[in-house]
Amino acid sequence: MDEKDQEIVRLLQDGFPLDPEPFKVIGDKLWIDEMAVISRLARLHQKGVIRHLGVFLDSSKLGYTGVLAAVQVAAADLDRVCTALAAMDGVTHNYLRDGEPNLWFTLITRTPEERQRLIEQVSQAANGARVMLFPSKRLFKVRTDLD
Repeated sequence: MDEKDQEIVRLLQDGFPLDPEPFKVIGDKLWIDEMAVISRLARLHQKGVIRHLGVFLDSSKLGYTGVLAAVQVAAADLDRVCTALAAMDGVTHNYLRDGEPNLWFTLITRTPEERQRLIEQVSQAANGARVMLFPSKRLFKVRTDLD
């Protein structure tokens, strides 16, 4: 990444411009044109420097509660359970980890009842395995500081 790339990333982290031409707004701040901004972002994406460019919503301000959860799933059942998790509306993502529990996922729900219903569905999909919940105690904003 050169200095312009770093400046583009900094500006995007500080807030995506709510404008019909957001990349032009960024380019104007950096004295480059809109297509240069888009080309640089595309190159960074192709190189894997940027994996995703998208919105991050504060779910709590929208009335949702999230929780990290985990369950131990037998190797033979992993594909089936992961497919079931991916189909559930309240599951934002799931991933495998070494050790026990081996399948981790995040749940986001509006009510405790909805959360409990999803936990029961996950447990049933995992042959009755106990779903462990790890509620957050402190919120961190994840970002890369290029300074």
